[in-house]
Amino acid sequence: MERLTPVHCNGCMNEILVLGGTGKTGRRIVHRLQSAGFPVRVGSRTAPIPFDWTDRATWTPALNGIETVYVSYYPDLAVPDAPDAIGAFTTAAVNAGVSRLVLLSGRGEDEAATCERIVQGAGIDWTVLRCSWFNQNFSEDYLLDAVLAGEVALPVDDVPEPFVDAEDIADVAVAALTQDGHTGQVYELTGPRLLTFADAVAEIAAATGRPVTFVRVPPQDYAAALPPEVAELLMYLFTTVLDGRNAHVTGDVRRVLGREPRDFADYAKATADVW
Repeated sequence: MERLTPVHCNGCMNEILVLGGTGKTGRRIVHRLQSAGFPVRVGSRTAPIPFDWTDRATWTPALNGIETVYVSYYPDLAVPDAPDAIGAFTTAAVNAGVSRLVLLSGRGEDEAATCERIVQGAGIDWTVLRCSWFNQNFSEDYLLDAVLAGEVALPVDDVPEPFVDAEDIADVAVAALTQDGHTGQVYELTGPRLLTFADAVAEIAAATGRPVTFVRVPPQDYAAALPPEVAELLMYLFTTVLDGRNAHVTGDVRRVLGREPRDFADYAKATADVW
């Protein structure tokens, strides 16, 4: 990646606000920005200047003095409340003097597409990072316990997905936050090849050297075993979005970074000690 230089600073280096700054992509972005010497404000409920998507009173203080924001919405842009929250936040950001938004989005999600249009219509610089399923869902999220138990049971068929690595997302995000040339771009970020969930689990098994199997379960059985607060979202992602609509890779990671995206097999080998 080319040398990082600040944008929109007019002789000063304003803090970059990273929402979800302790999450999978956010904490990687924060680390990269801090390592490059950029002042960073971590957007989280526990930060010195807290930010909470469910408490709009925290938004304006977190935006004070900020020109550039990485927008990662919790729990996901696919939830019905997301467009309203993104709309209100975008208005607050513009009113606070923010001049650039970089939105983490999802591929093939209607609500996410609505949120993208809100950001694109804000009248300030924007970049959209439209991402596939994260590799790290197997090691830093709800699939970790299943991998550790040796059986990943999901309500999915043999639908291929171009799993993308959070490290690549972070590198692209930092470029969009700190370099010129990314305004008005929608980057679809994928890995270099398609894998089914069964393929991905097999890669994990090979990397760890122990049995880890994939089992397809009926959607109704899977839904019944989920906590109510996440059931609707996960079922939508597994049974609606994962229907083949995203079963193609793109060259956008290479276009932005000048290198190939990280392969799932390399991720699995590097992460094997976690499992």
